[in-house]
Amino acid sequence: MYLTQIEINPKRRGTRHLLASPQRMHAAVLACFPADERAATAGGRVLWRVDQRDDRTLLYLASPHSPDPTVLVEQAGWEGKTTWRTLPYQPLLERLAAGETWAFRLAANPVRNKALKPGERSKRLGHVTVAHQQDWFVRQAERHGFSFEELALVVRDRKTWTFNREGSMVTLATAVFEGRLTVTDPEALRAALTHGIGPAKGYGCGLLTLAR
Repeated sequence: MYLTQIEINPKRRGTRHLLASPQRMHAAVLACFPADERAATAGGRVLWRVDQRDDRTLLYLASPHSPDPTVLVEQAGWEGKTTWRTLPYQPLLERLAAGETWAFRLAANPVRNKALKPGERSKRLGHVTVAHQQDWFVRQAERHGFSFEELALVVRDRKTWTFNREGSMVTLATAVFEGRLTVTDPEALRAALTHGIGPAKGYGCGLLTLAR
């Protein structure tokens, strides 16, 4: 697995075009890989997330193969600068140990499955309140090998996206979760870091990252 950080230029027209639609950004991310390196593997899948920090806009990729973001940078990067780097992810993944504490960030699509009428198949519905999104995150933590300090959990950048996919309108409710976690099951956490958490992984959701 590899972890890539790309600084993109929010003032460029190409960048604004990508940021306005998870569908378009998804296509731009996949274009960083040859066709035979885009599918998920046993070791992980392509995940991405856009972080906006003060005056910087950063695109993160986790991927089974090392990307070539040349085309994406030509469209949305800073002209005349090399503003991306790729590092092997395996060293961090392998040294995760129970009891360690890390700062974390996750962009996610918190959802629930509900039948709208008796006898109908369940449909996936997005959680839109902070309380429901926090409850969803509690369940994910238990499932994915970590605990966290609930009083330190921050839920921010809550958005509802609507975009067209193959002639159908898609609506996604997303949120960013930040805080401190403690590793309880290193193997489960490694799976979360490489395969993602929750649905809509193709659209900028599911990528959990750690920092000291």
